[in-house]
Amino acid sequence: MLKDKKVLICVTGGIAVYKAVALVSKLAQAGADVKVMMTESAKEFVTPLSFQVMSRNDVFFDTFDEKDSSVIAHIDLADWADLIIVAPATANVLGKVANGIADNMVTTTLLATTAEVWFAPAMNVDMYQNKAVMRNIEMLSNDGYRFIEPSEGFLACGYVGKGRLEEPEKIVELVFEHFTPRNLPLKGKKVVITAGPTRERIDPVRYVSNFSSGKMGYSMAEAARDLGAETVLISGPVSLDKPSGVRVVDIESAEDMFQAVVKEYEDAAMVIKSAAVADYKPAEIHHQKMKKSDGDAVLQMARTTDILKTLGERKDQQILVGFAAETENVLAYGQDKLQRKNLDYIIVNDVTDPDGGFGNDTNVVTLLSKKGLVQPHESMPKRQLAKVLLEEIIEEEGLDGFNDR
Repeated sequence: MLKDKKVLICVTGGIAVYKAVALVSKLAQAGADVKVMMTESAKEFVTPLSFQVMSRNDVFFDTFDEKDSSVIAHIDLADWADLIIVAPATANVLGKVANGIADNMVTTTLLATTAEVWFAPAMNVDMYQNKAVMRNIEMLSNDGYRFIEPSEGFLACGYVGKGRLEEPEKIVELVFEHFTPRNLPLKGKKVVITAGPTRERIDPVRYVSNFSSGKMGYSMAEAARDLGAETVLISGPVSLDKPSGVRVVDIESAEDMFQAVVKEYEDAAMVIKSAAVADYKPAEIHHQKMKKSDGDAVLQMARTTDILKTLGERKDQQILVGFAAETENVLAYGQDKLQRKNLDYIIVNDVTDPDGGFGNDTNVVTLLSKKGLVQPHESMPKRQLAKVLLEEIIEEEGLDGFNDR
């Protein structure tokens, strides 16, 4: 299935190197032309000979060891590869590539390639969750690198948690999917998605917010990416891993979200407003902590900018998709919002449904369109639902018509 596909495996120093040997073997058995590059520390765990036997190719590790004098090895390999996978990817290599450091053959090649690069991290759970590592992963993800998330389980250090290199079989499956021809109806299109709650500050220690987890919006972003879109995710404060291959813009308040969406709006083909944006904010933000006093307190609230309504008023070629989280008269309120805010589509759900609403991994929704479409969807995982909804919108628009917008 991978015949004639050229895959470069970059191996960095960690105990999970032994899994990289199995990965190389399985890719070669599937027909791929596999070459391996190692860091010096990786050689402390497994010898280059093991990779040479499994790949049936020379193994590279020394920038200055030119096996073919007619080419510069790291540049030649950077140009040769159809796909590069860094497995295992240590915190060290993530930090170096995120900051443009090229001090060995692996990092020099990664900075020189134009091929797609995937990182498969493997490290101690506390190291993986370190703020510096998370920051580097975010930078790399925003730069277009893809991540194969580590799995949870018993780690070599004795800890139990997230940090195990994903199993070779799963990585090979992802490689198959990558090289399988797919219909990418959103290829070349910019899709902007908002997700999560906003926080409206009262004072330095308090804020007004809501129960949105961001799961539906993040699922929509992953689905748009998988359908070929250049995806921008504008996210309120959530406890979710940032999706790889998606540019993430972090915001806090409704005003932050408004400014971020407007900045991305003009050249967007589609905007999906799934965030639960605060309708009101404190009229006054106290710069010092408000102290308790006898009796009740009254918090004066001011209206925030209606982002969806503003986008509807400014709409040109964009397809504008809204969400409506309701507790009663769901379809009636959805139809009203669809018309009143000049939307093309609205996805409505009853947040009191035990299979839907905030925080759940499943959702129950109805897709409404200005053309009269009313398409209900029973409970299904949000990731699956996101793909179904996007495909229905694309079909409703008509693929040719959509690409002309």
